[in-house]
Formats: sequence, structure tokens, C-alpha cells
Amino acid sequence: MISAPIADGVIDVHAHWLPAELFHLPPGAPYGPMQDRDGALYLGDIPLSVPARAMSDVGDILTDMRTAGVGVRVLSAPPFAFPVGAAAGTDAYVAAFNEALSAVVSDADGRLVGLGMVSLDDPAEARAQMEQLAGTDGMAGIAIPPLLAGRSLDQGPLRRILTDAEDLRLAVLVHPMQLSRPEWSHHYLANLIGNPVETATAVAALLLGGVKEQLPRLRICFVHGGGCAPGLLGRWTHGWHTRADVRRHSTRPPDEVFGELYFDTVTHDPHLLRLLTAHASEDAVVCGSDYPFDMAQSAPVRFATGHGPAAEALTSNARAFLGL
Repeated sequence: MISAPIADGVIDVHAHWLPAELFHLPPGAPYGPMQDRDGALYLGDIPLSVPARAMSDVGDILTDMRTAGVGVRVLSAPPFAFPVGAAAGTDAYVAAFNEALSAVVSDADGRLVGLGMVSLDDPAEARAQMEQLAGTDGMAGIAIPPLLAGRSLDQGPLRRILTDAEDLRLAVLVHPMQLSRPEWSHHYLANLIGNPVETATAVAALLLGGVKEQLPRLRICFVHGGGCAPGLLGRWTHGWHTRADVRRHSTRPPDEVFGELYFDTVTHDPHLLRLLTAHASEDAVVCGSDYPFDMAQSAPVRFATGHGPAAEALTSNARAFLGL
């Protein structure tokens, strides 16, 4: 719930924050703990190429916003911190993060907005956590992964979370987890290919699974420009028209529903951003940065406004996504 006014300017809906006391990550996390090694941030033994302070220090975040021309930044946990393991202690980790994030955004004079996390493996607990977030000023919704235990947004726990989010009028940001596969073990392909594929899988599951048709008030945003989805939308739509098994769970073709979703501008490619805007319409594109990672969009506002919607449209779209 956001009852107090937020600051003016372009809203960056895709940025990450995690307090240093939660760098250990939730129980059952598939990666090693995050660590501050002499000021550099590591995930297990993997260097993340960013200063640890950039992830945890609010002053650094606000300084970066001024440099980037961002008026408001929406903070969510880095995907490594998503509680994907059903382990004791998960609920406590989620509560600690949501409480810490709420405190940060409430003390930022409307320049920061929060997206909390939920216990993904426990629908009843997730509902209770979302009810609390819906009543917490400065918290606009939740961030979730696109895949969980081999299923996506059209079934299982993630589908139930979307139902509750719509009911509670919470925004949902979907962020990939950089899941590894043997063929992606080199050249950073787990990120460069894996992240866009994870996101495209979730978009397809939502469109072809009829989720948006069943949850028309759901406000959901996919980061990294929807991953591969803009380039595959034509193929999905062709399949929907030609195969009964593709359209079994939906009543509208994917290209009709695509514009009812939100997508951020972190594409690293002006041509892809233009394609995304053409498919989704200018009403569905919001500014993102992916701060503070090395794969962040350089000069996010300049890139977004130079190759996508104008600043006024980006801000209006983000306000609509956040439920303002």
C-alpha cells in the first residue's frame, strides 16, 4: 500500500537491495551466501563485479539515482535471495527482509518504494505475508521468480500467489534466478541466455495458460524486456491458431493479451526495445535499471526515453503498475 505521495520523476521499477545482515540468504538457497570481501560482493566464490555497499547501502542507491536521473526507485531483493527452498527458517528470513525494506522506504521521503518477498512453498503463509504487505505503507507488491520446482506461473504455488496478489491488489515483479544448466556452464551463459529464457517461459505460461484472462486485475511486470518473449510472440500466436493443444487453456491469442502485461526497458538493444514497445504498446513499458549488477542498463532513463516511450509515459505506466 502506498498512501503517502512519492517523489516526482521517472520511476525505476527494477532495482535490488539487500541489507548486509541478510547476505547469508534464506535456508535452502541454491547458491552460496553473499559475502562482502574487502568491499567486493561475492555470491559464494563467484565475484559479482559490484561493490558490496551498492547492494546494501541506501545512500549509495540514492546517489546512483541522482546520477541516473531517476526520481523514484522500486527496490526488491536480488534473485539469489528468493526463498525457493522449503526449509525451516524461511518464514523468519522473509519477515526480516520485509521489515527491513519497509523501514528503508518509509524513511526515504517518497524516493523509494518496496516490493517484498513471500514464502514460495507455503501458500497459507504467503497469503498472510501478502496481507501484511498490503497494509504496509510504501510497499507496493512482491517480487517472485518465474519458475519454481519445474513449474511456472500457470500452475502450482506461483499460480496461487498470483491469485492472492490480484485479490490484494499487489503489484508482481517477475525476476529470473539465473538457473544453471550444463550447456550454460561457460561464458556466463546462465545469465546471458538463461535469464531471458526463464522470463520468456513465464510469459508464455501466463499467456497460454489463460492466467491473465482469469485474473484480469493482475498487475504483473517482467524484467529484462520480457527476455526472449518479444521475439517469440509471433511464433506463440501462430501456434495458438494452428494447434488445439496450444490454445486449450486460453480463449484469446497471445498477441491480444501481451499488451496487458508490463515490461521493463532493460534490453541492452534499441531495436529490441522498439520491438517490445510495438508489441506491448507504450502503455505497458516501464523504466528499469537492474541496479546494482554489472548487467544493469547503462544510463537507464536516457536509454528508455531515447528508444522507447517518453519520460511522462514511463512514469505514468509505472504508477499504474504500482497501483498509484
